[in-house]
Amino acid sequence: MNRNNKVLFGSVMVLAAVGMTGCGSSGSGENGQVIVYNWGEYIDPETIEMFEEETGIEVVYDEFETNEIMYPKVESGAASYDVVCPSDYMISKMIEGDMLAEINFENIPNAKKNIGAQYFEQSKGFDPENKYSIPYCWGTVGILYNKTMVEEPITSWAQLWDEKYTDNILMQDSVRDAFMVAEKLHEFSMNTTDPQELETAKNSLIEQKPLVQAYVIDQVRDKMIGGEAAIGVIYSGEAIYTQRENPDLEYVIPEEGTNVWIDSWVILKDAPNKENAEKFIDFMCRGDVAVKNFEYITYSTPNDAARELIEDEDIRNSEIAFPDLSKYDNLETFVYLGEEGDALYNELWKEVKSN
Repeated sequence: MNRNNKVLFGSVMVLAAVGMTGCGSSGSGENGQVIVYNWGEYIDPETIEMFEEETGIEVVYDEFETNEIMYPKVESGAASYDVVCPSDYMISKMIEGDMLAEINFENIPNAKKNIGAQYFEQSKGFDPENKYSIPYCWGTVGILYNKTMVEEPITSWAQLWDEKYTDNILMQDSVRDAFMVAEKLHEFSMNTTDPQELETAKNSLIEQKPLVQAYVIDQVRDKMIGGEAAIGVIYSGEAIYTQRENPDLEYVIPEEGTNVWIDSWVILKDAPNKENAEKFIDFMCRGDVAVKNFEYITYSTPNDAARELIEDEDIRNSEIAFPDLSKYDNLETFVYLGEEGDALYNELWKEVKSN
């Protein structure tokens, strides 16, 4: 999730279902441990059970809510993790901080065999030589709209500034995602640090604010399903779920372009169980395992072998789950902007929220 937050459906249940404890766990399987740090509700617990049964390696599993919570915990060494699943821009920050081990693809053959080349190509935006990360999930950010509550098809970010939808618009409560919308509106890069462009984007968000019902994260899903808003900015994986619950909902990638995000597996440079980390990632890149994770979390899989195993033809060919990105212009992936860039965005976001 290039994104700052992901939806949490009940991470405690995941740990209970898999029978795991936090990172301070003692004891290990017959072949040792692998210590994994992942987003909440971002893996099918059955796949972890399968891995433990097949390998004899115990999975010690911990969860985080945001990239910004994960990073300082890993950086400080407060807990010794092997495998982490950060978002694109955070991976570039971790590479810059010399925190990641180079991937030995010979020990992870399922990655090269099953992960689509286009996703490794997309990853070059934050991992230029594909040396440190293996794509796990990906998606887009777009607009979800209720066809019974809008007067015309939604095709543009500009329609989020249409006064006729006052109090019926949901925006992401996330600095980079919110600014991305305004930056794409003005045909700027969503990774811009140009002060004038950022000031323009900030002013547009302030101008839009009276029209916005709420700045939310996971509530976009629930509010749109319940018909509480007409238009919402949402992650594509969430859109798949909402359409299952409410067929009046439609998802679109706006014509001005958007964010294509990727969350990837990485191995920490000081991983205590590097060999087991490689085995864990290789297992998760297996087609039958990756399809189970896709069906569980609904975020798009970059695993071509998994996609072939999806039984539901509508999902397998879904333009939401697997859009043809060549049809769209101005698609970008978030990159780390440095401490000064982050500070600038955060300061401008405070101005938006307090205005």
